[in-house]
Amino acid sequence: MSATTATTTHTILRAAGFSCPSCVAKIEKQVGRLDGVATAKVHFASARIEIDHDPALVSVDELVAAVARAGYTARPAAF
Repeated sequence: MSATTATTTHTILRAAGFSCPSCVAKIEKQVGRLDGVATAKVHFASARIEIDHDPALVSVDELVAAVARAGYTARPAAF
């Protein structure tokens, strides 16, 4: 028997359309329900969404789409 460890990737998205801090919960809930997402943390003041996820189960495009379902636009952060 062999044990496998899931690989977790840390992805940062930049979001637009935030109007109040209650937006945070809507986005965290929508992103957090995706299979493969370990954590989703929204930083209201900087409009950043930090997500720890398994890239084999959920892609960055799927993360962006989940933010869109919550009613906001997001894109991968450029460094």
